[in-house]
Amino acid sequence: MDLKIKSKKALVSGSTAGIGLEIARKLSQEGAHVILTGRDRDKLDAAIGSIKSSAGNGVQGVLADVTTAEGAALIIAQHPDVDILVNNLGIYESKPFADITDADWQRYFDINVLSGVRLSRHYFPRMLDRKSGRVIFISSETGIAVDPAMIHYAMTKTAQLSIARGMAGLTRGTAVTVNSVMPGPTRSEGIVEFLKSVASTPDATAEQAEAEFFAGARSGSLLQRMIEAEEIANLVAYLASPLSAATNGAAIRVEGGLINSLA
Repeated sequence: MDLKIKSKKALVSGSTAGIGLEIARKLSQEGAHVILTGRDRDKLDAAIGSIKSSAGNGVQGVLADVTTAEGAALIIAQHPDVDILVNNLGIYESKPFADITDADWQRYFDINVLSGVRLSRHYFPRMLDRKSGRVIFISSETGIAVDPAMIHYAMTKTAQLSIARGMAGLTRGTAVTVNSVMPGPTRSEGIVEFLKSVASTPDATAEQAEAEFFAGARSGSLLQRMIEAEEIANLVAYLASPLSAATNGAAIRVEGGLINSLA
């Protein structure tokens, strides 16, 4: 299927590993010119090389910290216009509520929420002026089904849903869309250590930790396995495409094979 995004310019934040890298790879394979962002030069170069080696098309990287106003300004200065913006950057952890400090709350908000706000604040109005463009937030199922062990993380994902839905309300009469994707547990960098950290046995293997997680915390999952990052990337690529023109203001939940539109 031709997603009709050849020669479109796409910016994916947090794109040197995990879901972000697979999104960038998929968009590049579909013919888009993709801009990666990262704070580590070696990881950024490795990600660019990985995409080029997998039949990707035009790909560039910007060494910048998008979690700061200065970093966002640097990205914008180098690439003042994009057709597709994917706000993917995010961090997560499991932490008891009483142990979440003021600094933790602020850090999670700055990284998971403000990074996307800063980029959207610049690119979104320009899309509206052109009456064309896509903004996609990578949220999480915890945005609507809060995990008590990750309340500070869930707060940021709920915030993303509110921002995206509000922005979508500003697109009336244009061909711009703003949507959110809410992945369930997805295999990506760091997820193995996270699952082991919440396993009942400290020395559990990766396989044992994953099995325990789905038997307990995610017993309702239809897949009963981790979602692969490529599977999320396929959905994002569709939302970035003109073929998804009728999908706007939606929060699409991907949980064990279940997709719900919550527009």
